Amino acid sequence: QILTGLFLAMHYTSDIATAFSSVAHICRDVNYGWLIRNLHANGASFFFICIYFHIGRGLYYGSYLNKETWNIG
Repeated sequence: QILTGLFLAMHYTSDIATAFSSVAHICRDVNYGWLIRNLHANGASFFFICIYFHIGRGLYYGSYLNKETWNIG
């Protein structure tokens, strides 16, 4: 996520008038830019899925009832 984010940040412009154009530039003109963008987006989605599974597992096993769990995660 960090590497793909840094790569995308090098080519992205956050100005309101040119933001969409910079994304189109990344996807069309940058070598494998479309791949880096999709890896970044899917990686972020996968990260949140893992977080939701982690929370669900904690709720299922009732690990939130232990006081020590709140201190160490």
